Amino acid sequence: MTAPTRATLADGRELLFFALPGRTPAPVADRRPLPPRDPCPSQLRFDRTTGQWVIIAALRQDRTYKPPPDQCPLCPGPTGLTSEVPAPDYDVVVFENRFPSLSGAGGAAPRAPDGFAPLPGHGRCEVICFSSDHTGSFAALDVAQARLVVEAWRHRTAELMARPEVEQVFCFENRGEEVGVTLTHPHGQIYGYPFLTPRAATMLQQADQHRKQHGSNLFDDLLAREVADGGRVIARTELFTAFVPFAARWPVEVHIYPNRFAHNLVELDTAELDEFTQLYLDVLRRFDRMYSAPLPYMSALHQFSDTDAQREGYFHVELMSIRRSATALKYLAASESAMDAFISDVAPEDVAARLRELA
Repeated sequence: MTAPTRATLADGRELLFFALPGRTPAPVADRRPLPPRDPCPSQLRFDRTTGQWVIIAALRQDRTYKPPPDQCPLCPGPTGLTSEVPAPDYDVVVFENRFPSLSGAGGAAPRAPDGFAPLPGHGRCEVICFSSDHTGSFAALDVAQARLVVEAWRHRTAELMARPEVEQVFCFENRGEEVGVTLTHPHGQIYGYPFLTPRAATMLQQADQHRKQHGSNLFDDLLAREVADGGRVIARTELFTAFVPFAARWPVEVHIYPNRFAHNLVELDTAELDEFTQLYLDVLRRFDRMYSAPLPYMSALHQFSDTDAQREGYFHVELMSIRRSATALKYLAASESAMDAFISDVAPEDVAARLRELA
């Protein structure tokens, strides 16, 4: 696993440089007059009507919002006065978010309090920059650069999973203003949650029930069914499969599964990581060929630990877009937002056929 070069930002946040072979990071001192960090920037509040935790992070109201390109905080800052990345250049970097939803160590997973007592929002929020090129995208990366991003995801997954305050590690990307992106520089984020997120908990509950009824892993069986059907498979290699799921919620939705069971990126071997990188790039490039403009999307890496509570969790990636046509977006209105009852405007089989054509 790649060992990053570590540095410290002016307010004490950690910065990690991941480099391509033959390249050596050269960070400079961060000389910005940053204010002291809030030791407790967020709260956890328990919603008893749903049994879910809500993160209250008022500090994020002040986060950077659509700066002009020459003031991008993710571009290299060789003077140490202008950027979150004080260096003349970089390949891939990860740093603690200046406006985190979660921060600080807090031991075991939080317990639901009696009454209305908030808890400190312990955990970790990181930003990962895929490239120093402000105008690029993940789909535009070459294979070696994309593979380095995957290695950085893997490194951060391993390190964050080892923290006692982290229950789940979530690597993700939002791309496009249509899904709320406020910094156009190609980047993603990595969250270390102190609790199991609702989506992950629901999937694991379904998987546990499936194991009791059928004696097998839910995700493994779903993958086998999709492959046997074939109508929604976009691409299949020796080690990975990409398909539109049978009950897709989003206008464009693709899942990528390894062809063998693994909980997370850390459990994949070198050949699998190489092939995953290439298939991930393939799917994103098909996305960008769907319409005249790049497709806005969200990328979610579902990862699990090997603990008893998460033993059935199967690593996979879900890619989703709210664009339902060249000119129209799918808004999560009352049925989706209030009732969590998704209504899809397109047939999954039609989306899969279209994406197959774009090879």
